[in-house]
Amino acid sequence: MSVLRIAVQKSGRLHDESMELLKDIGISIDNGIDQLKASARDFPVEVFYLRNGDIPQYLKDGVVDAAIIGENVLIEKGSGINIAEKLGFSSCRVCIAVPKTMDYKSIKDLDGKRIATSYPNTVQNYLDEKGIKANLHIINGSVEIAPNIGLADAIVDIVSSGSTLFKNNLKEVEMILKSEAVLAVSPILDAEKQAILDKIQFRIKSVLKGRNSKYVLLNAPNDKVKDIISVLPGMKSPTVLPLAEEGWSSIHSVISKNQFWDVIDDLKARGAQGILVCPIEKMVL
Repeated sequence: MSVLRIAVQKSGRLHDESMELLKDIGISIDNGIDQLKASARDFPVEVFYLRNGDIPQYLKDGVVDAAIIGENVLIEKGSGINIAEKLGFSSCRVCIAVPKTMDYKSIKDLDGKRIATSYPNTVQNYLDEKGIKANLHIINGSVEIAPNIGLADAIVDIVSSGSTLFKNNLKEVEMILKSEAVLAVSPILDAEKQAILDKIQFRIKSVLKGRNSKYVLLNAPNDKVKDIISVLPGMKSPTVLPLAEEGWSSIHSVISKNQFWDVIDDLKARGAQGILVCPIEKMVL
């Protein structure tokens, strides 16, 4: 029987969130300290713990069949690799930052300047689009220190909260792209492994849909029910059940996390009472 080989980052926030997702989709991993490969107990999957920057080449070569990887790394090094699913965690952005003392007005201010980065392909493509010629210094590691030691006039790096830039007296001036974790797939994948991947992707969709939704229960007088359900999206339509108290009904539905507070305010305005909100573990459509 075929086994699907999935690569994840060996450490860090992306690693932790990747392993949490695998656990949520029912894939339990037996991995010891410093292990580079581990098998799932209850699913035909092997997990490889690799450096994030090495994963795109392993996908291209078919050493691994799929990977949970930062989209920014895939854009930089993974030309030709397909994204099967965006996963909604480990969000960051790739940004240009300059010293706080620099009087920066536009991208033209970087023409002829030195830029330090770990993402030379991404940066060069961006500069070419803007018609800017700059000297790129490729650094693997702490890019943000480059302006302080006179190595560069600006940097391009990933930014999450911006605290690292602040600590190094840098300010963000341009955003090149937004990134999140994605499920990437090797171009070398046979039919048996594709079938396993399809099952994994189905489970992932169910978990992500659950994470992005809330289950809502509320009470309403019967003469308000029609008005209330008109603003409830639900999966197909809201569930309406009679309460023991005559003239009242209980309404159950699902609300997207992004719409949640706007919908709740609307429900209250239309006469909803006793609104109860519950998390959804998984949502199978």
